[in-house]
Amino acid sequence: MSPALSDRLMAEVAARRDDLVGLTRALVRIPTLNPPGRHYREICELLAGRLAASGFRTTLIRAEGAPADSAAHPRWNLIARAEGAGPGPCVHFNGHHDVVEVGHGWTVDPFGGEVIDGRLYGRGAADMKGGIAASVIAAEAFLAVCPGFRGAVEVSATADEESGGYGGVAWLAERGWFAPERVSHVIIPEPLDKDRICLGHRGVWWAEIETRGHIAHGSMPFLGDCAVRHMGAVLAEMEATLFPLLAGRRTEMPVVPDGARSATLNLNAIHGGEPEQPPDYTGLPAPCVPDRCRIVIDRRFLIEEDLAAVKAEVTALLERVKARRPSFAYEVRDLFEVHPVMARRDAPVVRATARAIERVLGRPPAYVASPGTYDQKHIDRIGRLKDCIAYGPGVLTLAHQPDEWVGVEDMVQSAQVMALVLADLLG
Repeated sequence: MSPALSDRLMAEVAARRDDLVGLTRALVRIPTLNPPGRHYREICELLAGRLAASGFRTTLIRAEGAPADSAAHPRWNLIARAEGAGPGPCVHFNGHHDVVEVGHGWTVDPFGGEVIDGRLYGRGAADMKGGIAASVIAAEAFLAVCPGFRGAVEVSATADEESGGYGGVAWLAERGWFAPERVSHVIIPEPLDKDRICLGHRGVWWAEIETRGHIAHGSMPFLGDCAVRHMGAVLAEMEATLFPLLAGRRTEMPVVPDGARSATLNLNAIHGGEPEQPPDYTGLPAPCVPDRCRIVIDRRFLIEEDLAAVKAEVTALLERVKARRPSFAYEVRDLFEVHPVMARRDAPVVRATARAIERVLGRPPAYVASPGTYDQKHIDRIGRLKDCIAYGPGVLTLAHQPDEWVGVEDMVQSAQVMALVLADLLG
């Protein structure tokens, strides 16, 4: 790419700065909360109208039959495609439009899209509506400057990434939307910082562990068998053996932050005894020995680890507890699993993005991997498309936090990088 062309593209993006801010604010103001999956069609229609006016052919697709899809909360996705002057590769920008719950601790309106001191605030501003807006601006700027390109540009806004992506990218990939025959390169503008290329992510295994006991009157616990005490023994064994073991297990993947280069285990939830009562219940609980206790574990495993061995490690731990507690009974139920993925450093989209970052920012990129999974897993595993990375504006550690924000200048520079990638890969 000539310096003159790259300068024209960067200037075209910079001229659209106010438009980029306005689009991001409009997206943030649509509260696409997941769960349960609110306003999915509304945000898809907003983007479809915008992209259709820029020359894209838009398709709204409901993931019928996907997990959580219902008449009340249908799982809507958008794919928009602009064809070039002739045949060639397709570059696809994929962003998820759903956001997590607001939580507590906000000092600004989480759906206001306020801009304060160069930062645009709101739930999903960083993760990842700022990235979606940056990819739209990049695509529009590229079409304006390079109308004679060969190939195609696609932009998608997909559902449910925050809950696994099964009503979004996974559903679409199963139906061929990300097949290598129609898509060549994918950039997912997750908030990994504007100077970093994310090559992939660790693996994840979610499971529910249940301990069982025997119900009895709370005044005579010796006639029962407390499932919560059994779970306490499980947690103690985890503290004594499993947590130290995982902390010492490190990966060669460039996972950030540094603590995530170790294998990790999180206890997502614990439930034992009688269920919580609704807020309007003002009485006391009944005196019962709990006969069931459940925990949900979130095990993040490394590319060097084998998933079967990861599961066997937990089973062996439970068997050690069982050997010490004669009445101990348990069950493990798989909830969710994803294998690690990793794009090659010499993949075309990686090389093009590295060149663009150096052109825009004046320094070479850092290469990282994500501590958590994102939709690259479905594009890689289901879509069979390996030329996929995450690159976008925003600070990773702000995701899901109160007062989430994305920097306006970061969005502009990320959009410039994306526009240059389009020019590089589409000639």
